[in-house]
Amino acid sequence: MVYKYLSVLIFIFASNNLFAQRELRAIDKKTPSNTNYYNEKASDTLSDRNSKKVAKNLKAKIEDYKIISYKRDTVNLDTTLTINKEYKFNYLRRDYFELLPFNNMGQTYNSLSENLYRRGIQPRLGSKAKHFNYIGLKDINYYRVPTPLTELMFKSNFEQGQLLDAFFTVNTSDQFNFSIAYKGMRSLGKYQHILSSIGNFRFTTNYNTKNKRYYLRAHIASQDIVNQENGGISDEQSLDFENGNPEFIDRSLFDPLFEDAENKLKGRRLYVEHTYQFKLKDSLGNNGIKFGNIFHLEDKFYQFKQDRNSAVYGDAFVTSDLFDKNIFKHFYGDLSSEYNNNTLGVFKAKLGYNQFNYGYNSLVILNDQTISNRLIENSVFFEGGYENKIGSISLKADLGFNITGDIDGNFIDLQANSVLSDDFNASAHLNLNSSVADYNYRLYQSDYLNYNWQNSFKNQQSKQLALNLNSKKYGELSADYTLVNEYLYFEDKGSGVKPYQYNGTINYMRIKYEKEFKFKNFGLYNTIMYQQVFDNNKVLNIPEINTRHTFYYANELFKKALFLQTGFTVSYFSKYFMNAYDPVIAEFYVQNESYYGNFPRIDFFINAKIQQTRLFLKAEHFNSSMTGYNFYSAPNYPYRDFIVRFGIVWNFFL
Repeated sequence: MVYKYLSVLIFIFASNNLFAQRELRAIDKKTPSNTNYYNEKASDTLSDRNSKKVAKNLKAKIEDYKIISYKRDTVNLDTTLTINKEYKFNYLRRDYFELLPFNNMGQTYNSLSENLYRRGIQPRLGSKAKHFNYIGLKDINYYRVPTPLTELMFKSNFEQGQLLDAFFTVNTSDQFNFSIAYKGMRSLGKYQHILSSIGNFRFTTNYNTKNKRYYLRAHIASQDIVNQENGGISDEQSLDFENGNPEFIDRSLFDPLFEDAENKLKGRRLYVEHTYQFKLKDSLGNNGIKFGNIFHLEDKFYQFKQDRNSAVYGDAFVTSDLFDKNIFKHFYGDLSSEYNNNTLGVFKAKLGYNQFNYGYNSLVILNDQTISNRLIENSVFFEGGYENKIGSISLKADLGFNITGDIDGNFIDLQANSVLSDDFNASAHLNLNSSVADYNYRLYQSDYLNYNWQNSFKNQQSKQLALNLNSKKYGELSADYTLVNEYLYFEDKGSGVKPYQYNGTINYMRIKYEKEFKFKNFGLYNTIMYQQVFDNNKVLNIPEINTRHTFYYANELFKKALFLQTGFTVSYFSKYFMNAYDPVIAEFYVQNESYYGNFPRIDFFINAKIQQTRLFLKAEHFNSSMTGYNFYSAPNYPYRDFIVRFGIVWNFFL
């Protein structure tokens, strides 16, 4: 199998040289040093030599390709090959150091850490286990490019499927850009009835007038995430798995708890944002005034269906064709203003309106309790902000609260950043938040009797202080300490999985350190996290230690035509009461009966870069049969066995 994948990679290497993409002219060697496209081992030029096939825009350079975030932070396109790119080459396309994937790609992830920071004060749908790959409002990027840009990402899967993420963007003029993207994934999986099928469509556009007073940006997103569910393997078969019974090395021979269930999350969103610079700053940089407006509509639904009821989840109203579906509709609109003064700073104010419609199409009467079918709520809110720079310190303060309506909530967010030297910067962050419970905590209906409830919970309240120290020489150290009151969680206390609220105070501390050491062509990248929860009555369980270490070799070969990167990654987390997974509600819940963890995961990788093409080959968890079959992603859900997979990320500049 390894030789087959190596042959494919060699073919791609050859094809890339034979059918070279169009190249922009070489970047002037006087490119400012603050760009991140030159380093010792991986030049990110679009071409290191002159080409007879040049793009129409002869002045285009790679730093001209801009990616603009929801918060309007701008970064340049990056086609380098670094260890961080190795960490991000996955289904989520981000580093999931704090997540543990399930066996099949496209399934959910268990959390190895909890980030309790939150600015939002509005309720969410819930079913959080289905939202890891759901592209939210703040995950959408906008673009500005001198020439059309295409990116193709492919990765092989677990039996009969693949992952493809295709993206295209173009500026039809200096003022107007649009992009279109689709991520599709299908994977059968190694176990019975665990197929994943995912689709994420995005369309974005942004426009500004020639005088740059008026800006518009908008996007459309349509997503569906479908998973077959099998409940995991039974406790009895878990013993066969852990003992390495050769009869079950072929994982498809396991009989899961059931083979007839499926859950699905589907959502559509329209987002439009306008800003108008009413008054430009004067010659002294004073008194700039800007007005803005945002509105967006989002419809979601989550459903669970099963051919026959399973004893795992208790009695049901019906014995066949079980079908649960909740619908969530959200309308948001606001009006904002901004005053900008070089001396006084930036003042922001926003007045907005939210309307929520969540529920079902029927009433449920159970044990003399009537469970309503719908929650329709609205709120009028205010948000304010202030930014300024005093010497080397940048200050930012934001607050928000619901003024009136059916929902209570507020937040305060304070941040200070300081560049202490060319090699050292520090930041401090204070976050206070009070937010209402997600809708599936407050109202749920199901064909399973145990999964029907209507609750009135208090707001969960958190206070977090975070510090960050960053140095190229000494690494990055981050720490946060969080106090949580009225913590919301799911647990099975003998009558099925249900939502609960902890009336005490949870004290939660995290410390994380990252540092890359380099010696000639060798590197060692370390990520270490220490966590501790105090006095939580076992309602927030996380591993005390979570580490990842990558030892690699990197060098330019074949007269710098190819950049090679190869090495090992070792990941480990200490044993703890790992959360269990419930596919009926798509949530993780607390269990305090069995410890899981304390197993190493070792990957071997070979990555290469030719021009703007990056190729990835990885032998994942190749130690699985050597270090014992004690690896789980959640109780009754084994982690991935050894597998070899490959993929590619390819940029085209037309």
